[in-house]
Amino acid sequence: MSRYIPATAEERRRMLEYLGADSMDTLFSGIPEKVRQKNPPRLPDPLSEPEMVRDLRVLAGRNRNADDLPCFLGAGVYDHFIPAAVDSIVSRGEFTTSYTPYQPEVAQGTLQSIFQYQTMVCELTGMEISNASMYDGATAAAEAAVLAASSTKRKKILWGRNVNPQTREVLKTYCWSRNLEFGELPAENGRIDHAALEKMLAGGDTAALVVQSPNFFGNIEDLKTLGEAVHGAGGLFIVSTDLLALGVLEAPGKLGADIVVGDGQSVGNPMNFGGPAFGFIAVNKPLMRKMPGRICGQTVDGKGRRTFVLTLQAREQHIRREKATSNICSNQNLCIVAASVYLSLMGPGGLRETGEQILAKTAYTVDQLEKTGKFRRAFNGVPSFRETVLLCDEPVADLNRRLLDAGIIGGYELEPEYPRLKNGWLVAVTENRTKEEIDRLAAVAGGDA
Repeated sequence: MSRYIPATAEERRRMLEYLGADSMDTLFSGIPEKVRQKNPPRLPDPLSEPEMVRDLRVLAGRNRNADDLPCFLGAGVYDHFIPAAVDSIVSRGEFTTSYTPYQPEVAQGTLQSIFQYQTMVCELTGMEISNASMYDGATAAAEAAVLAASSTKRKKILWGRNVNPQTREVLKTYCWSRNLEFGELPAENGRIDHAALEKMLAGGDTAALVVQSPNFFGNIEDLKTLGEAVHGAGGLFIVSTDLLALGVLEAPGKLGADIVVGDGQSVGNPMNFGGPAFGFIAVNKPLMRKMPGRICGQTVDGKGRRTFVLTLQAREQHIRREKATSNICSNQNLCIVAASVYLSLMGPGGLRETGEQILAKTAYTVDQLEKTGKFRRAFNGVPSFRETVLLCDEPVADLNRRLLDAGIIGGYELEPEYPRLKNGWLVAVTENRTKEEIDRLAAVAGGDA
Protein backbone atom coordinates (compact mmCIF):
# COMPACT_ATOMS: atom_id res chain seq x y z
CA MET A 1 0.00 0.00 0.00
CA SER A 2 1.44 3.40 -1.02
CA ARG A 3 -1.25 5.56 0.57
CA TYR A 4 1.20 7.42 2.84
CA ILE A 5 4.17 7.53 0.44
CA PRO A 6 4.38 11.03 -1.09
CA ALA A 7 5.79 9.91 -4.45
CA THR A 8 6.34 6.57 -6.18
CA ALA A 9 9.68 5.58 -7.74
CA GLU A 10 8.25 6.29 -11.21
CA GLU A 11 6.97 9.70 -10.13
CA ARG A 12 10.38 10.59 -8.69
CA ARG A 13 12.08 9.47 -11.93
CA ARG A 14 9.77 11.66 -14.03
CA MET A 15 10.30 14.69 -11.77
CA LEU A 16 14.09 14.30 -11.92
CA GLU A 17 13.89 13.98 -15.71
CA TYR A 18 11.84 17.18 -15.90
CA LEU A 19 14.37 19.01 -13.72
CA GLY A 20 17.29 17.73 -15.73
CA ALA A 21 18.86 15.85 -12.82
CA ASP A 22 20.04 12.26 -13.18
CA SER A 23 19.73 11.40 -9.47
CA MET A 24 18.57 12.65 -6.08
CA ASP A 25 22.20 13.35 -5.16
CA THR A 26 22.49 15.66 -8.16
CA LEU A 27 19.25 17.39 -7.24
CA PHE A 28 20.52 18.13 -3.73
CA SER A 29 24.09 18.96 -4.72
CA GLY A 30 23.57 22.55 -3.59
CA ILE A 31 23.27 21.36 0.02
CA PRO A 32 26.71 21.08 1.71
CA GLU A 33 27.88 17.51 2.22
CA LYS A 34 28.52 18.01 5.92
CA VAL A 35 24.85 18.64 6.70
CA ARG A 36 23.48 15.78 4.58
CA GLN A 37 22.40 12.56 6.22
CA LYS A 38 24.77 9.86 4.98
CA ASN A 39 22.97 6.78 6.23
CA PRO A 40 19.21 6.19 6.40
CA PRO A 41 17.73 6.06 9.91
CA ARG A 42 17.33 2.62 11.49
CA LEU A 43 13.61 2.13 11.20
CA PRO A 44 11.56 -1.05 11.55
CA ASP A 45 10.23 -2.76 8.44
CA PRO A 46 7.18 -1.08 6.89
CA LEU A 47 3.69 -2.25 7.84
CA SER A 48 0.43 -2.35 5.97
CA GLU A 49 -2.25 -0.01 7.24
CA PRO A 50 -4.22 -2.74 9.12
CA GLU A 51 -0.98 -3.96 10.72
CA MET A 52 -0.05 -0.42 11.68
CA VAL A 53 -3.45 0.24 13.27
CA ARG A 54 -3.21 -2.96 15.34
CA ASP A 55 0.34 -2.07 16.41
CA LEU A 56 -0.66 1.44 17.48
CA ARG A 57 -3.62 0.09 19.46
CA VAL A 58 -1.31 -2.24 21.37
CA LEU A 59 1.05 0.65 22.13
CA ALA A 60 -1.80 2.95 23.17
CA GLY A 61 -3.11 0.23 25.47
CA ARG A 62 0.06 0.51 27.53
CA ASN A 63 -0.68 4.13 28.44
CA ARG A 64 -1.96 4.87 31.93
CA ASN A 65 -3.80 8.15 32.02
CA ALA A 66 -6.24 10.24 34.01
CA ASP A 67 -9.24 8.68 32.26
CA ASP A 68 -8.35 5.39 33.91
CA LEU A 69 -6.54 6.41 37.11
CA PRO A 70 -7.30 9.04 39.79
CA CYS A 71 -4.89 11.92 39.21
CA PHE A 72 -3.30 14.03 41.96
CA LEU A 73 -0.74 15.58 39.62
CA GLY A 74 -1.05 19.27 38.74
CA ALA A 75 1.86 21.74 38.50
CA GLY A 76 0.12 23.77 35.79
CA VAL A 77 -2.15 21.25 34.02
CA TYR A 78 -5.23 19.98 35.85
CA ASP A 79 -7.82 17.23 35.67
CA HIS A 80 -11.07 19.21 35.88
CA PHE A 81 -14.55 18.08 34.92
CA ILE A 82 -15.74 19.33 31.52
CA PRO A 83 -19.48 19.14 30.76
CA ALA A 84 -20.31 17.04 27.68
CA ALA A 85 -21.97 20.05 26.07
CA VAL A 86 -18.59 21.77 25.68
CA ASP A 87 -17.19 19.16 23.29
CA SER A 88 -20.55 18.83 21.54
CA ILE A 89 -20.64 22.55 20.73
CA VAL A 90 -16.98 23.10 19.83
CA SER A 91 -17.07 20.01 17.57
CA ARG A 92 -19.51 21.74 15.23
CA GLY A 93 -17.98 22.37 11.84
CA GLU A 94 -18.52 26.13 12.11
CA PHE A 95 -16.02 26.23 14.97
CA THR A 96 -13.58 23.42 14.16
CA THR A 97 -12.94 24.65 10.62
CA SER A 98 -12.54 28.32 11.58
CA TYR A 99 -8.97 29.60 11.78
CA THR A 100 -8.91 33.37 12.15
CA PRO A 101 -12.16 35.28 11.52
CA TYR A 102 -10.75 37.99 9.24
CA GLN A 103 -14.01 38.11 7.25
CA PRO A 104 -16.68 39.14 9.74
CA GLU A 105 -19.53 38.65 7.28
CA VAL A 106 -18.94 34.87 7.38
CA ALA A 107 -17.59 34.50 10.93
CA GLN A 108 -20.16 36.10 13.23
CA GLY A 109 -20.55 32.97 15.38
CA THR A 110 -16.83 32.67 16.06
CA LEU A 111 -16.45 36.41 16.61
CA GLN A 112 -19.36 36.45 19.05
CA SER A 113 -17.86 33.57 21.03
CA ILE A 114 -14.53 35.45 21.20
CA PHE A 115 -16.30 38.62 22.33
CA GLN A 116 -18.13 36.67 25.04
CA TYR A 117 -14.84 35.07 26.09
CA GLN A 118 -13.21 38.51 26.40
CA THR A 119 -16.16 39.77 28.43
CA MET A 120 -16.01 36.87 30.87
CA VAL A 121 -12.23 37.20 31.29
CA CYS A 122 -12.76 40.87 32.18
CA GLU A 123 -15.50 40.01 34.68
CA LEU A 124 -13.36 37.37 36.39
CA THR A 125 -10.12 39.36 36.45
CA GLY A 126 -11.64 42.75 37.29
CA MET A 127 -9.97 44.37 34.27
CA GLU A 128 -11.42 46.49 31.47
CA ILE A 129 -9.96 44.97 28.29
CA SER A 130 -9.06 41.40 27.29
CA ASN A 131 -7.56 40.29 24.01
CA ALA A 132 -8.59 37.24 21.99
CA SER A 133 -6.17 34.96 23.89
CA MET A 134 -2.48 34.08 23.74
CA TYR A 135 -0.51 30.90 23.06
CA ASP A 136 -0.32 29.89 26.72
CA GLY A 137 0.13 31.27 30.23
CA ALA A 138 3.92 31.47 29.97
CA THR A 139 3.99 33.61 26.83
CA ALA A 140 1.15 35.76 28.21
CA ALA A 141 3.29 36.56 31.28
CA ALA A 142 6.34 37.30 29.13
CA GLU A 143 4.39 39.55 26.77
CA ALA A 144 3.01 41.39 29.80
CA ALA A 145 6.57 41.97 31.03
CA VAL A 146 7.58 43.43 27.65
CA LEU A 147 4.44 45.59 27.67
CA ALA A 148 5.38 46.91 31.12
CA ALA A 149 8.96 47.70 30.06
CA SER A 150 7.66 49.57 27.01
CA SER A 151 5.12 51.54 29.07
CA THR A 152 7.43 52.52 31.92
CA LYS A 153 10.59 52.97 29.81
CA ARG A 154 12.40 50.85 32.40
CA LYS A 155 14.55 47.76 31.97
CA LYS A 156 14.14 45.53 35.03
CA ILE A 157 11.53 42.78 35.52
CA LEU A 158 11.09 41.04 38.88
CA TRP A 159 9.32 37.78 39.63
CA GLY A 160 9.17 35.25 42.44
CA ARG A 161 10.86 31.87 42.58
CA ASN A 162 7.39 30.50 43.24
CA VAL A 163 6.21 31.39 39.73
CA ASN A 164 5.77 28.29 37.54
CA PRO A 165 9.29 27.20 36.44
CA GLN A 166 8.25 27.01 32.78
CA THR A 167 6.92 30.57 32.95
CA ARG A 168 10.17 31.72 34.53
CA GLU A 169 12.16 30.16 31.70
CA VAL A 170 10.05 31.95 29.08
CA LEU A 171 10.40 35.23 31.00
CA LYS A 172 14.19 34.81 31.02
CA THR A 173 14.21 34.15 27.27
CA TYR A 174 12.11 37.25 26.56
CA CYS A 175 14.31 39.39 28.82
CA TRP A 176 17.43 38.11 27.05
CA SER A 177 16.01 38.82 23.60
CA ARG A 178 14.83 42.33 24.60
CA ASN A 179 17.96 43.28 26.58
CA LEU A 180 15.95 43.52 29.78
CA GLU A 181 17.35 42.90 33.25
CA PHE A 182 15.57 40.57 35.65
CA GLY A 183 15.65 39.47 39.26
CA GLU A 184 14.13 36.49 41.08
CA LEU A 185 12.66 37.00 44.53
CA PRO A 186 12.97 34.27 47.18
CA ALA A 187 9.90 32.68 48.71
CA GLU A 188 9.37 32.91 52.46
CA ASN A 189 6.96 30.29 53.80
CA GLY A 190 5.80 29.64 50.24
CA ARG A 191 5.06 33.25 49.33
CA ILE A 192 7.11 36.16 47.97
CA ASP A 193 9.55 37.54 50.56
CA HIS A 194 8.35 41.13 51.13
CA ALA A 195 11.64 42.26 52.69
CA ALA A 196 13.59 41.04 49.66
CA LEU A 197 11.12 42.80 47.39
CA GLU A 198 11.60 46.13 49.16
CA LYS A 199 15.37 45.84 48.64
CA MET A 200 15.05 45.04 44.95
CA LEU A 201 12.62 47.91 44.42
CA ALA A 202 14.91 50.42 46.13
CA GLY A 203 16.83 51.18 42.93
CA GLY A 204 13.79 52.77 41.31
CA ASP A 205 14.41 51.03 37.99
CA THR A 206 11.81 48.24 38.14
CA ALA A 207 9.38 48.10 35.23
CA ALA A 208 7.18 45.37 36.67
CA LEU A 209 6.71 42.71 39.29
CA VAL A 210 5.25 39.40 38.10
CA VAL A 211 3.35 37.56 40.85
CA GLN A 212 1.56 34.23 40.44
CA SER A 213 -1.45 33.68 42.70
CA PRO A 214 -2.31 30.90 43.34
CA ASN A 215 1.43 30.42 42.92
CA PHE A 216 3.25 27.29 41.79
CA PHE A 217 2.96 25.89 45.32
CA GLY A 218 -0.79 26.59 45.35
CA ASN A 219 -0.45 29.43 47.85
CA ILE A 220 -2.45 32.66 47.67
CA GLU A 221 -0.26 35.79 47.64
CA ASP A 222 -1.03 39.04 49.46
CA LEU A 223 -1.70 40.87 46.21
CA LYS A 224 -2.82 44.16 47.70
CA THR A 225 0.40 44.63 49.70
CA LEU A 226 2.62 43.53 46.80
CA GLY A 227 0.81 45.85 44.40
CA GLU A 228 1.20 48.82 46.71
CA ALA A 229 4.93 48.11 47.01
CA VAL A 230 5.63 48.00 43.28
CA HIS A 231 3.37 50.97 42.55
CA GLY A 232 5.22 52.94 45.20
CA ALA A 233 8.42 52.28 43.24
CA GLY A 234 6.84 53.39 39.96
CA GLY A 235 6.48 49.93 38.40
CA LEU A 236 3.52 47.98 37.06
CA PHE A 237 1.93 45.05 38.83
CA ILE A 238 1.44 41.87 36.75
CA VAL A 239 -0.62 39.07 38.28
CA SER A 240 -0.61 35.57 36.82
CA THR A 241 -3.68 33.70 37.99
CA ASP A 242 -6.20 30.96 37.19
CA LEU A 243 -9.67 31.70 35.81
CA LEU A 244 -11.26 28.81 37.70
CA ALA A 245 -9.74 29.97 40.99
CA LEU A 246 -11.28 33.41 40.43
CA GLY A 247 -14.67 31.84 41.06
CA VAL A 248 -13.81 31.99 44.78
CA LEU A 249 -10.91 34.48 44.95
CA GLU A 250 -11.06 38.27 44.72
CA ALA A 251 -10.41 39.63 41.23
CA PRO A 252 -6.77 40.80 40.87
CA GLY A 253 -7.97 44.00 39.22
CA LYS A 254 -9.66 44.98 42.47
CA LEU A 255 -6.41 44.40 44.34
CA GLY A 256 -4.25 46.71 42.25
CA ALA A 257 -3.20 44.62 39.24
CA ASP A 258 -2.25 46.57 36.11
CA ILE A 259 -2.06 43.46 33.92
CA VAL A 260 -3.63 40.06 34.60
CA VAL A 261 -2.43 36.96 32.75
CA GLY A 262 -2.60 33.21 33.09
CA ASP A 263 -3.21 29.87 31.45
CA GLY A 264 -6.83 28.96 30.70
CA GLN A 265 -6.54 25.16 30.51
CA SER A 266 -8.58 24.75 33.70
CA VAL A 267 -11.73 26.17 32.08
CA GLY A 268 -13.15 23.79 29.51
CA ASN A 269 -9.97 22.37 28.02
CA PRO A 270 -8.77 18.80 28.66
CA MET A 271 -5.19 18.14 29.73
CA ASN A 272 -4.23 17.10 26.18
CA PHE A 273 -0.87 15.68 27.31
CA GLY A 274 0.14 19.21 28.35
CA GLY A 275 -1.44 21.17 25.50
CA PRO A 276 -2.80 22.82 23.52
CA ALA A 277 -4.72 25.20 25.74
CA PHE A 278 -4.59 29.01 25.73
CA GLY A 279 -3.24 31.97 27.62
CA PHE A 280 -5.14 35.08 28.58
CA ILE A 281 -4.12 38.69 29.12
CA ALA A 282 -6.24 41.58 30.35
CA VAL A 283 -5.43 45.24 31.02
CA ASN A 284 -7.15 48.51 31.82
CA LYS A 285 -7.81 51.14 29.15
CA PRO A 286 -4.55 53.12 29.52
CA LEU A 287 -2.59 50.06 28.34
CA MET A 288 -5.10 48.92 25.73
CA ARG A 289 -3.15 50.01 22.65
CA LYS A 290 0.03 48.34 23.89
CA MET A 291 -1.59 44.95 24.41
CA PRO A 292 -0.31 42.20 22.07
CA GLY A 293 -2.48 40.09 19.80
CA ARG A 294 -5.93 41.06 18.61
CA ILE A 295 -9.19 42.22 20.17
CA CYS A 296 -12.72 41.41 19.05
CA GLY A 297 -15.05 44.39 19.19
CA GLN A 298 -18.81 44.97 18.97
CA THR A 299 -20.35 47.44 16.53
CA VAL A 300 -23.36 47.75 14.17
CA ASP A 301 -23.58 46.99 10.47
CA GLY A 302 -25.04 49.15 7.70
CA LYS A 303 -28.55 48.11 8.74
CA GLY A 304 -28.02 48.96 12.39
CA ARG A 305 -27.76 45.34 13.55
CA ARG A 306 -25.34 44.30 16.31
CA THR A 307 -22.26 42.72 14.80
CA PHE A 308 -18.72 41.72 15.76
CA VAL A 309 -15.35 42.48 14.16
CA LEU A 310 -11.66 42.17 14.89
CA THR A 311 -10.21 45.51 15.95
CA LEU A 312 -7.08 47.04 17.51
CA GLN A 313 -4.72 44.49 15.99
CA ALA A 314 -1.44 46.07 17.06
CA ARG A 315 0.73 43.29 15.69
CA GLU A 316 3.22 43.19 12.87
CA GLN A 317 0.92 41.32 10.49
CA HIS A 318 -1.32 44.38 10.38
CA ILE A 319 0.81 47.46 11.05
CA ARG A 320 4.39 48.53 10.45
CA ARG A 321 6.77 46.27 12.33
CA GLU A 322 8.52 49.07 14.22
CA LYS A 323 5.15 50.17 15.62
CA ALA A 324 3.89 46.69 16.50
CA THR A 325 3.54 45.75 20.16
CA SER A 326 4.56 42.16 19.46
CA ASN A 327 5.04 39.62 16.69
CA ILE A 328 2.97 37.06 18.60
CA CYS A 329 0.21 36.26 16.14
CA SER A 330 -2.14 33.55 17.34
CA ASN A 331 -5.39 33.46 19.21
CA GLN A 332 -6.07 29.89 20.33
CA ASN A 333 -9.44 30.06 18.67
CA LEU A 334 -11.00 26.64 19.33
CA CYS A 335 -9.58 26.48 22.86
CA ILE A 336 -11.14 29.82 23.82
CA VAL A 337 -14.44 28.80 22.26
CA ALA A 338 -14.33 25.81 24.63
CA ALA A 339 -13.58 28.19 27.51
CA SER A 340 -16.43 30.49 26.46
CA VAL A 341 -18.88 27.57 26.36
CA TYR A 342 -17.61 26.18 29.69
CA LEU A 343 -17.84 29.52 31.52
CA SER A 344 -21.30 30.19 30.06
CA LEU A 345 -22.54 26.77 31.20
CA MET A 346 -21.05 27.08 34.68
CA GLY A 347 -21.99 30.67 35.40
CA PRO A 348 -20.87 32.48 38.58
CA GLY A 349 -22.70 29.97 40.80
CA GLY A 350 -21.14 26.94 39.12
CA LEU A 351 -17.65 28.39 39.30
CA ARG A 352 -18.08 29.18 42.99
CA GLU A 353 -19.44 25.70 43.74
CA THR A 354 -16.52 24.10 41.86
CA GLY A 355 -14.03 26.24 43.74
CA GLU A 356 -15.62 25.42 47.08
CA GLN A 357 -15.51 21.70 46.27
CA ILE A 358 -11.82 22.01 45.43
CA LEU A 359 -11.09 23.83 48.70
CA ALA A 360 -12.99 21.27 50.78
CA LYS A 361 -11.50 18.23 49.05
CA THR A 362 -7.97 19.65 49.24
CA ALA A 363 -8.34 20.26 52.98
CA TYR A 364 -9.66 16.71 53.48
CA THR A 365 -6.80 15.22 51.44
CA VAL A 366 -4.13 17.05 53.42
CA ASP A 367 -5.75 16.06 56.73
CA GLN A 368 -5.90 12.40 55.75
CA LEU A 369 -2.29 12.35 54.60
CA GLU A 370 -1.11 14.09 57.77
CA LYS A 371 -2.93 11.55 59.88
CA THR A 372 -0.67 8.82 58.46
CA GLY A 373 2.24 10.46 60.28
CA LYS A 374 4.36 10.36 57.13
CA PHE A 375 3.54 13.81 55.74
CA ARG A 376 3.61 17.37 57.03
CA ARG A 377 2.79 20.70 55.44
CA ALA A 378 5.75 22.61 54.08
CA PHE A 379 4.06 25.98 54.65
CA ASN A 380 1.94 26.69 57.71
CA GLY A 381 -0.78 29.30 58.06
CA VAL A 382 -0.82 30.12 54.33
CA PRO A 383 -4.09 29.94 52.36
CA SER A 384 -3.93 27.81 49.23
CA PHE A 385 -6.09 26.67 46.32
CA ARG A 386 -6.09 23.22 44.68
CA GLU A 387 -2.45 22.44 45.44
CA THR A 388 -0.49 21.94 48.66
CA VAL A 389 3.17 21.18 49.28
CA LEU A 390 3.79 18.28 51.65
CA LEU A 391 7.13 17.03 52.95
CA CYS A 392 7.41 13.25 52.84
CA ASP A 393 9.28 10.63 54.86
CA GLU A 394 10.55 8.98 51.66
CA PRO A 395 11.86 10.17 48.28
CA VAL A 396 8.98 11.41 46.15
CA ALA A 397 10.07 9.28 43.17
CA ASP A 398 9.69 6.14 45.31
CA LEU A 399 6.34 7.32 46.67
CA ASN A 400 4.96 8.06 43.20
CA ARG A 401 6.16 4.67 41.97
CA ARG A 402 4.29 2.91 44.78
CA LEU A 403 1.18 4.92 44.00
CA LEU A 404 1.33 4.17 40.28
CA ASP A 405 1.71 0.46 41.03
CA ALA A 406 -1.52 0.80 43.03
CA GLY A 407 -3.30 2.59 40.18
CA ILE A 408 -2.94 6.20 41.37
CA ILE A 409 -1.16 9.10 39.65
CA GLY A 410 0.76 10.86 42.42
CA GLY A 411 1.86 14.47 42.86
CA TYR A 412 4.75 16.49 41.47
CA GLU A 413 8.32 16.08 42.75
CA LEU A 414 9.62 19.52 43.74
CA GLU A 415 13.15 18.80 44.94
CA PRO A 416 14.88 18.86 41.50
CA GLU A 417 13.63 22.42 40.91
CA TYR A 418 13.56 23.50 44.58
CA PRO A 419 16.42 21.72 46.42
CA ARG A 420 15.47 23.32 49.75
CA LEU A 421 12.17 21.40 49.62
CA LYS A 422 13.74 18.00 50.26
CA ASN A 423 11.18 15.28 49.53
CA GLY A 424 8.72 18.05 48.64
CA TRP A 425 5.52 16.72 47.06
CA LEU A 426 3.05 19.02 45.28
CA VAL A 427 -0.39 17.41 45.53
CA ALA A 428 -3.27 18.67 43.36
CA VAL A 429 -6.90 17.95 44.23
CA THR A 430 -9.67 18.93 41.83
CA GLU A 431 -13.44 18.57 42.02
CA ASN A 432 -13.07 15.31 40.07
CA ARG A 433 -11.56 13.48 43.03
CA THR A 434 -13.94 11.43 45.18
CA LYS A 435 -13.72 10.64 48.89
CA GLU A 436 -12.96 7.02 48.02
CA GLU A 437 -10.06 8.05 45.78
CA ILE A 438 -8.66 10.38 48.41
CA ASP A 439 -8.93 7.72 51.13
CA ARG A 440 -7.20 5.24 48.82
CA LEU A 441 -4.41 7.77 48.19
CA ALA A 442 -3.85 8.25 51.92
CA ALA A 443 -3.90 4.48 52.58
CA VAL A 444 -1.35 3.67 49.88
CA ALA A 445 0.86 6.69 50.54
CA GLY A 446 0.78 5.97 54.25
CA GLY A 447 1.76 2.34 53.72
CA ASP A 448 -1.49 0.79 54.91
CA ALA A 449 -2.49 -0.67 51.56
